[in-house]
Amino acid sequence: MEQRSISIIGHRNPDTDSICSAIAYAYLKNIEHPGHYIARRAGNINNETNFVLNYFGAAPPEYLEDVNVQMRDIDFRETKGVPDTISIRTAWQLMKEHDVVTLPIIQNRNKLEGLITINDIAKSYMDVYDNNILALARTPISNLLDVLEGTLVCGNPHARIINGKVLIAAANVDIIEACIEEDDLVLVADREEAQREAIEQGAFCLIVCLNARVSPSIIRLAEEHQCNIITTYYDTYSAARMINQCIPIRYFMRRSNLITFQLDDTLDSVKETMSRLRHRDFPITDAVGNYYGMVSRRNLLAMRRKQVILVDHNERSQAVTGIENAEILEIIDHHRIGSMETINPVYFRNQPVGCTATIIYQMYTEQNVTPPKQIAGLLCSAILSDTLMFRSPTCTPMDESAARQLSALAGIDIETYAMEMFAAGSDLIGKSPEEIFYQDFKTFQVGEITFGVGQISSLNRQELQDLQVKINTYLEVSYQTTKCDMIFFVMTNILEEASNLLLFGEQADRLIQEAFHTELAGNTCYLPGVVSRKKQIVPLLVSTLQQWEG
Repeated sequence: MEQRSISIIGHRNPDTDSICSAIAYAYLKNIEHPGHYIARRAGNINNETNFVLNYFGAAPPEYLEDVNVQMRDIDFRETKGVPDTISIRTAWQLMKEHDVVTLPIIQNRNKLEGLITINDIAKSYMDVYDNNILALARTPISNLLDVLEGTLVCGNPHARIINGKVLIAAANVDIIEACIEEDDLVLVADREEAQREAIEQGAFCLIVCLNARVSPSIIRLAEEHQCNIITTYYDTYSAARMINQCIPIRYFMRRSNLITFQLDDTLDSVKETMSRLRHRDFPITDAVGNYYGMVSRRNLLAMRRKQVILVDHNERSQAVTGIENAEILEIIDHHRIGSMETINPVYFRNQPVGCTATIIYQMYTEQNVTPPKQIAGLLCSAILSDTLMFRSPTCTPMDESAARQLSALAGIDIETYAMEMFAAGSDLIGKSPEEIFYQDFKTFQVGEITFGVGQISSLNRQELQDLQVKINTYLEVSYQTTKCDMIFFVMTNILEEASNLLLFGEQADRLIQEAFHTELAGNTCYLPGVVSRKKQIVPLLVSTLQQWEG
């Protein structure tokens, strides 16, 4: 099994805090456990975050689509694959040795070619009566030597039986002469006249039983006629009974309509397939057909959930897909405590500060670790972004103090750098309404009601006014797509420290009027002094909805 890693990941539609906190926390955790923690993201990176990563030369975290349990998380059996040339007997012995009922057959550097099961072997022994079967299966001489524990007296060990039938030379010479044809395989004992007659009739191979002596004259005659001679200690009856066990498994293997699973298949999809079929074992491959192992229903009990650490969120609706099937180890956040449930007790650090990066920096100082310039720059950027350069009401003295210490470590001037960062983030030219809408969008649940709130910030008033028309036309589309009961979109002017709020959905207008004690102009309202979704918008919406329920 591959080494397991722990993903540190922020919310869907990640912002600068979500991305930078994941990178910085992974760096801190890897000091003690190098390479064990990996920063990942659950969505696309926005313009502002791209600017930050490029400015400090940081690679964007790897995208993680979901954290559902996959086949790679199952302790499946790494049953070794076999070539299609091995004998039925060898396959049977391997099955007994490994206590399995199915063998994977591979070729060309571990590519899955087919399967053979214990039922296939039973049929090969019970249902085959054709005495040409060795030729039809192009059985190698080496299989005869292996199964019969024989010795090649003369001949080619790499030859294959491609014609002829199997005979036992137990009759007198006249009958043998009449029965044996060219390329036949003949079982004989110590009767030299029978051996000679078989060779002269063009037999391809003699199997001399009971380890009977083969005279030099017979050997010379066999070499002249290019006849192979094998001796075995088995008697004629036993040797004849074991002949079919020499057939290579490719003659009976299953090549088509194989039901396979891939390493990336989810546990739910695998269970669904298994419930419809009665197969005992299923092979596991990767996307290009490389074989990895076999899995049965019993193996599914030994699943290992993906291990994750969540930063900058603690609500299931905002988390990466499949979070309910993952093992959450830690949560580091600065938002309200939401609906997340965990399997086991976890380390949960939640502080009323303006940014998760502030908490991460605290953890650096608590562990006496000074963040390097790159990490300091990322953490500082996250704080400036989340607090709108200390303008947001969510900003605390702890946030500002941390940002100023980090800016010194990163070698940046806060005011100059923040303006560049905000300008990069507010450059929305060329983006579709959908891209802009979901750039920073979160959903929330209050009782039976689900509502979504998106937000963008800009330094440019005209840009926001132009954008408002586009977003207005997109609100209904998002309402249908997200299936939320209400949709809100906040357009914040950083310099003016005010926002326009757009809304859609039944009773969305009533909720805004009651929450903010304001009047609407169509589906829009102006909110002076409101810039924080976390502290000024969502809490008011939640408390108003709770009053409705009461």
